[in-house]
Amino acid sequence: MFFDRPDSGELAVLVHLNVSYGQESEDPREFEELVLSAGGDPVAFVTGKSTSPNARFFIGSGKLQELQQLVAELKAELVIFNHTLSPSQERNLEKELQCRVLDRTGLILDIFAQRARTFEGKLQVELAQLRHMATRLVRGWTHLERQKGGIGLRGPGETQLETDRRLLRNRISMIESRLKKVRSQREQGRRSRQRASIPTVSLVGYTNAGKSTLFNRVTGADVYAQNQLFATLDPTMRRLDLQDVGAVIFADTVGFISHLPHKLVEAFRATLEEAANSTLLLHIVDAAAEERLHNIEQVDIVLGEIGAEELPQLRVYNKIDLLEMAPRIDRDDRGKPLAVWLSAQTGEGSELLLEAISELLGTEMVIGTLMLTSDQARLRARLYQQQAVSAESYRDDGGCSLTVRIPKSDLLRVLSSESMAFDALVWAEEGESQH
Repeated sequence: MFFDRPDSGELAVLVHLNVSYGQESEDPREFEELVLSAGGDPVAFVTGKSTSPNARFFIGSGKLQELQQLVAELKAELVIFNHTLSPSQERNLEKELQCRVLDRTGLILDIFAQRARTFEGKLQVELAQLRHMATRLVRGWTHLERQKGGIGLRGPGETQLETDRRLLRNRISMIESRLKKVRSQREQGRRSRQRASIPTVSLVGYTNAGKSTLFNRVTGADVYAQNQLFATLDPTMRRLDLQDVGAVIFADTVGFISHLPHKLVEAFRATLEEAANSTLLLHIVDAAAEERLHNIEQVDIVLGEIGAEELPQLRVYNKIDLLEMAPRIDRDDRGKPLAVWLSAQTGEGSELLLEAISELLGTEMVIGTLMLTSDQARLRARLYQQQAVSAESYRDDGGCSLTVRIPKSDLLRVLSSESMAFDALVWAEEGESQH
């Protein structure tokens, strides 16, 4: 839209260098999966080592000649680098290679643009793309940097480059204001859930760890789940009733990846805040992945960026069917659940996960048959509001008997609003049982 560049295509030459100047190297296998997820068709994979990147081309002159030959021989339409390139490096490479050049950030942005389905998701992706584009705007308009004089050639007082920058700023400002409204709506929803004492459990983890498959398995939802990177972009929520806890909101979130572009973290802040304000985080881990420890570390880094590193966390090791393991719960010295091993694909261990969540979220429950008199109708109504009543029957004296199941903290709050004491309640002969 903004600059003259070669048409993009799907035949791609991939470039991955092992750098040794202090930057952590990216995983070449993950890079290839990213390209395939974007719909690319890798026809060659160029690897090499570099002590420091070349200022003009990122790669050295020898690698540049090798790339030129490959692009010409294979008729490649796209060269993708598993690194972050500067705008000038992209421009210089395209000039030499005569084809479209993309870096890791641009590749991830393209995948996000393909996957976004909701209005909010599309806005967030567009914001990230525009911020990325703003740094590369200079490349396409070198022929219009100076205004010309003469009849019919006098412009509006700014160059084409300045016009595009202004249009870009206006669009970014408009999207940010829309996302601000989305954020306030999400905040309002969170406050109402907090007032109703409904805990939120967010599924976080490295991309393609199986979050959406597990979410569907536990909640019975039908969220899009595929064996590809970033299959989920738009957060989905479902309500589930757990024993000894009551209503719980489960939230499926976007997957993380190593060196997730900062522009994306900023753009998806409204979505990621859902995880940052959760009662409990389920950190889903691909137990069969060789780079399991590295993936866990990268997720913890992103959780730190969004301020969620201090939240209670339950580690969930998924895909044990690939390891031929039995499902189990790992506990600490006091018996508190630390990790659950399961398979979201087969469903093995999913009941153990719900058990562990119930233990971590569960509070002291009051269960029994409450005997109310005819003048305690307000208390009856409040218990119904809390969805604590499972059965009701009326007595000959005009009163009623309510079979209730409610967290004791919620019951005490209800009694306080009615100026009643817990000891003043009358229970049926079987009495109350507390857990």
